[in-house]
Amino acid sequence: MTNRKTTIIVAAALVVVLLGASALYRSLSESEASALAETQSAVQPEDESIAAPDFTMLDAEGNSVALSDYIGTPIVLNFWASWCGPCKNEMPGFDSMAAELGDQVDFIMVNLTDGGRETVDGATQFIKEQGYTFPVYFDTLLEGATAYSVRSIPVTYFIDTEGNVKAYSAGSMEEDTLRQGIDMILAE
Repeated sequence: MTNRKTTIIVAAALVVVLLGASALYRSLSESEASALAETQSAVQPEDESIAAPDFTMLDAEGNSVALSDYIGTPIVLNFWASWCGPCKNEMPGFDSMAAELGDQVDFIMVNLTDGGRETVDGATQFIKEQGYTFPVYFDTLLEGATAYSVRSIPVTYFIDTEGNVKAYSAGSMEEDTLRQGIDMILAE
């Protein structure tokens, strides 16, 4: 009889703990989602100048190029992958802005090419099928992802002519938000 009471008490305690954990998880998830939603559509200016970390990537011809090769011109640095839905959503805006402002701003669209889920051939085919004309680079060694601590994509950095990160945006951007970030680095 006491074993049965003990089992019932332990089971009841376990149910209470699970319900409490579930409520806490739900609460934290909602607040995190709310915070993420706030940052996804806004360009976040940096409080002070931060030198843009340099890294090496491959261009469409397979040549190694460094981000530092582009210092002197404002840079829009975007990390993306062809399997990423939010990345796909923002690409038409990037293509439009690159066509409009490509002579004033370097658009560096860096594909996170891990060789498994994302390959150079797959990313190149995706760009070709969509008809995008912006320049594409490949982070095959994930140097850029490491240098910028990329944990989720898309993420975009706005770098001024001096090579300083002036702002960034995590998540998919609308074209007007992209323009706001570009205006920040063109105003320098």
